[in-house]
Amino acid sequence: MSTQPSAPFDKPAEFHVYDTTLRDGAQQEGLRLSVQDKLQIAGYLDELGVDYIEGGWPGANPNDTAFFAAATSGELVLKNATLTAFGFTRRVGGKAADDPLTAALRDSGAGVACVVAKSHDQHVLRALRTTLQENLAMVTDTVAHLVAEGQRVFLDCEHFFDGFRENKAYATEVVRAATEAGAEVAVLCDTNGGMLPPWVGDIVAEVAETTGAKVGIHAHNDSGCAVANTMAAVDAGAMHVQGTINGYGERTGNADLLPVVANLELKYGWQLLPAGSLAEATRLSHAIAEVTNVPPSNRQPYVGLSSFAHKAGLHASAIKVDPNLYQHVDPALVGNDMRMLVSDMAGRANIQIKGEELGFDLSDRDLAAKITDKVKEREAAGYTYEGADASFELMLRAELDQLPEFFVARSWRVFTQSIHGHADDRHEVDTEATMRLEAGGSTIRVVGEGNGPVNALDHALRQALLPSYPAVERFELSDYRVRILDQGHGTDATIRVLIQTTDGLRSWTTVGVGQNVIEASWEALAEAYSYGLLHA
Repeated sequence: MSTQPSAPFDKPAEFHVYDTTLRDGAQQEGLRLSVQDKLQIAGYLDELGVDYIEGGWPGANPNDTAFFAAATSGELVLKNATLTAFGFTRRVGGKAADDPLTAALRDSGAGVACVVAKSHDQHVLRALRTTLQENLAMVTDTVAHLVAEGQRVFLDCEHFFDGFRENKAYATEVVRAATEAGAEVAVLCDTNGGMLPPWVGDIVAEVAETTGAKVGIHAHNDSGCAVANTMAAVDAGAMHVQGTINGYGERTGNADLLPVVANLELKYGWQLLPAGSLAEATRLSHAIAEVTNVPPSNRQPYVGLSSFAHKAGLHASAIKVDPNLYQHVDPALVGNDMRMLVSDMAGRANIQIKGEELGFDLSDRDLAAKITDKVKEREAAGYTYEGADASFELMLRAELDQLPEFFVARSWRVFTQSIHGHADDRHEVDTEATMRLEAGGSTIRVVGEGNGPVNALDHALRQALLPSYPAVERFELSDYRVRILDQGHGTDATIRVLIQTTDGLRSWTTVGVGQNVIEASWEALAEAYSYGLLHA
């Protein structure tokens, strides 16, 4: 591994990794988290080792209130993180001691309260509809009250960067008021997400110098710079970074906390998480994605499926010499793996490395060249192997004469009929597949019914194979994708089908191609069962 550049300065004596997935991340369009979802995600965040978990806004909605009640009653046991409650400053004209939302913060059971306040003068005047002085009083009163009640307080300065550029003196005064009232950190928020790294760095440095406050950064990604802006803030003196796992958040999301932490640990050499925790980042990222039901991005830095995937033959040739020639870090440091993709862009080195991954010796240059030509030929016909590793292994084994023949399909037929004439004008669609195949030394003829032709074929194949191969009982088709390859040809175009199958422990993808969607589906389905039996 090549030597990484060192940090521009030593790690601050105090540094916070603050996660807001459960609050700000949950504001993402289409993302809904139950109390149990939030408890499960909080457990994953604690396992990762973040310092603070912002659980939500108690008192503002029943779901968040119920989460804090559950978390503080023993349903959430944190080993690394401190639970934090989010809330707003007290209402205009009132007193923090009498404010119900401030009371909800105070009574949440959270050790830390993160209070959001207006720091942009126009938001105070036009959105909050009060005076600049009253807004400062709201900040001072709320922070001082919570501190007096025994809570630690961070202050989120909403729209800080936009406000600073409009009225530097007032935005800075909000930071001073919070700090003097007892807030431990003033978090500077790029709420609209429109800042660029040089702007963020200049402003953070000036605020830290002129106020003497401990400052943090909360960046949104509307300009595509949330992670870069967070890094710029750290370089300028921020000692507290906020973000979400997988970059969840409203609009285009928040700063993705995983690359921020990975950058600081792997590039700067700062130990931020408990020893060994960063190596769990990929697993935990994907586990949280399962709970949120938001598919993880393959192109997510560090933890994405494609983060260390290589397709070009030129890359593969260099990687054979040294994997780090085309990788900025060792994938294992974040719990990820290098993947060699096989496609029509592959060279002999791609095939050799991929073969080694699967346990085959392809050091023979002529053999590797033959398989490379086979891949290119089939890719030209519409097959894709970069997303269908299982089909590639079957093809490779066939070329090496190492593919067992588990079954042979002699014939199959699919019949679909639509039945009309019900009294309520309903109609039913009935589909069945008839199949004759050889398996386990016997010739078997079966009929399978399903809610569509592929489902019927799946049922028939499963029924035929079960007596000889009980393992197929665990196989389940989990995803089915169809793509038309000949754009403009319409219904007579060549079709590519990708089928993902699982046995409950692992998943694999197979591909089929044909001018008939059922034919292509059968090819992918038959390969899915062959691969599953090969590894059962």
